[in-house]
Amino acid sequence: MQVDKLPFTASMDEVRRRQGVPPRESSNEVGLHQLDYGHVVYRFQESTGRLEEVTCRALVLHLPMAAVPFASLAAFVREHDPQAFRVGGFFVSPRFGVAFDPADSNWITALARHCLPQWRLLGGVEPPT
Repeated sequence: MQVDKLPFTASMDEVRRRQGVPPRESSNEVGLHQLDYGHVVYRFQESTGRLEEVTCRALVLHLPMAAVPFASLAAFVREHDPQAFRVGGFFVSPRFGVAFDPADSNWITALARHCLPQWRLLGGVEPPT
């Protein structure tokens, strides 16, 4: 999987070469180092430097099978991903490798396959209703 032609094998140095110096850089409460460019946020494991998540604004999510408007994304995930779940207000779709809050307009997080189990461990996992 890749986001905007950037694979999840990319390093922090590769992101910096491509995007420049981020206006904001920090660590979050779950141990991910964030390079925040305003329009896109890259999150890496602090311990390994491995890219875990990329969050960006997207009016439409382009998948191999369809272009899905953000406003229809929750219904699309419910219909096409039987493994989808909700946690902490987020819809998480293992099939499509994304997490999003339907109430937080147009922000979608692409997830590396290896980090999906961590989302399940957050607790309070529910079916996507």
